[in-house]
Amino acid sequence: MTLAAWARRLAPDRYVLAILGMVLLATLAPARGDAAHIVNLSTKLAIALLFFMHGARLSREAVIAGMTHWRLHLLILGATFGAFPVMGVVLRGLTATFLNPALGAGVVFLCCLPSTVQSSIAFTSMAKGNVAAAVCAASASNLLGIIMSPILATALLGVRGGAGGGDVLGAVGAVAVQLLLPFVAGQLARPLLLAWITRHARLIGYTDRGSILLVVYGAFSAAVVEGLWNTVSALELVYLFLVCAVLLAIMLAVTVGLARIGRLSRSDEIAVVFCGSKKSLASGVPMAGVMFPPAAVGMMVLPLMIFHQLQLMACAIIAQEWSRDPDLP
Repeated sequence: MTLAAWARRLAPDRYVLAILGMVLLATLAPARGDAAHIVNLSTKLAIALLFFMHGARLSREAVIAGMTHWRLHLLILGATFGAFPVMGVVLRGLTATFLNPALGAGVVFLCCLPSTVQSSIAFTSMAKGNVAAAVCAASASNLLGIIMSPILATALLGVRGGAGGGDVLGAVGAVAVQLLLPFVAGQLARPLLLAWITRHARLIGYTDRGSILLVVYGAFSAAVVEGLWNTVSALELVYLFLVCAVLLAIMLAVTVGLARIGRLSRSDEIAVVFCGSKKSLASGVPMAGVMFPPAAVGMMVLPLMIFHQLQLMACAIIAQEWSRDPDLP
């Protein structure tokens, strides 16, 4: 493979570049005072719209059809909500001497999140894996994540929610009100909106991504006002990058191992690897905004942003290699 081809594979995703642009904008021109209140309200509305549209787009038939493959789903959910949180706690302990405690907490929060949907399915398809199972598993992961992620984060971090709650029920309740209720409303409205959504799929995609960009700007504005870049050094960012890279490598190996212990077929193993080793930026950033005080959100999602880019680059390379060689993985 040529050097240019490798460079194209490793090039940052344009959406990630847009997110980094929001971080830069928040660094240079953070929202303060009345502007911060407007951004905060707009962010809440954008999050509600984001999960409403997720609910309207998700096919209940696809989820029901995929639920029969219980071994595959148990392995993916076990990796997502079992192995990942364990690794997060271990890495937080091992890195406590050289990584900012808030960033260490962000690594644990990252490990509590559900899997991605779009990229998990895309990479599974690219590698010629079981796409139907990936659709079901990724969707189930995100649905369960609305409940499981705040429970895990509260148990492992002692989260005090953005609204001031400090217990499991408070954290779950805050997430349910802002994320689950719009999602359920979207599911109920699906028969009325499906034709419109199908015709305007590109517009919906822009709306989704624009919502996340707004959330990132709001989160980092509050963090910058509270002195984020006076707290995190360049060296700590390097450490964080390495921690995220190690975490990803371990979880890729864990998901391969789980699939082989479960004696799954090649196509099912591919689905397990790509659904079980990834974490959702689209769910994680809004969830952090609900669960944590505004000034803390920037630090909590910084590990997720780095991990997100790493998982895209690594999984793109793996999917390409697996698609070329029928004897892999």
